[in-house]
Amino acid sequence: MSVGLSTRLRTVLARTVEALAPVSDAAAAARGSRRLERRGIAATLSYFGAWDGVAAGIVEACGDLAGQGPSPGTCLAIKAPPLYFDKANLRAVAGPASVAGMTVVFDSLTHQQAGETLDLAEWMAGEFPSVGVALPARWRRSVADAARFRDAPMRIRLIKGEWADPGGDVPDIAAAYLDLARTLAGRRAPVGVASHDPVLAEEALRILLAAGTPCELEQLRGLPGHRTRKVARALDVPVRLYCPFGPGWWPYAADKLLERPYLPWWWIRDMLG
Repeated sequence: MSVGLSTRLRTVLARTVEALAPVSDAAAAARGSRRLERRGIAATLSYFGAWDGVAAGIVEACGDLAGQGPSPGTCLAIKAPPLYFDKANLRAVAGPASVAGMTVVFDSLTHQQAGETLDLAEWMAGEFPSVGVALPARWRRSVADAARFRDAPMRIRLIKGEWADPGGDVPDIAAAYLDLARTLAGRRAPVGVASHDPVLAEEALRILLAAGTPCELEQLRGLPGHRTRKVARALDVPVRLYCPFGPGWWPYAADKLLERPYLPWWWIRDMLG
């Protein structure tokens, strides 16, 4: 199958799923965060807009979420490009989120969008009390970005990263991930270790714990996490679940499932581990 045909088929599938799948709205997301809190798990909530969504819809959905009373300590993950990198849009999202006690964390997208995203996060940290960023280990630039934000009062989420470095990924992403953890070790602001790899998660958490850095394990809802949560419990580290909502989530998830045909085996291995 040609790349063009494959892309068109995946687009058709995504739009079909969007039209048919039930939508988890802001009220459901807030209720979900409160249910997780009762289980001792924190939440990161992220709105996935419709295929033809606009920035105003994102601002409205995030405002609705803030008004629904999410659990204390909830993070709100946002993506700067769909908000047009516009400071007025970002203020409109961060203002209600801050009043509701949420930390606004900028998700990482493509390498080309990273510089402007991180600059906006730094600007927002000067206006709002609780802001965060995600740093992908696969990017070469993340070494400098980690040093830049090491002593900043911002939450940092360590991720492997979905989008490749256009100049070529680092040779060993796991080793780079641990090097970033070592750079951030000793900081006073929290670090989220976002990984479903139990060995990698344990090593990164131990590095941060040894330096007295507040840290937690972060998982994506829908992916196997049993083994990594066992690691967090053994180390007495909090767990946070990244929970997308909105009309664009199920189409995105369906598309990623096509990219990961190994998921059923991963689930089985995780449950037996």
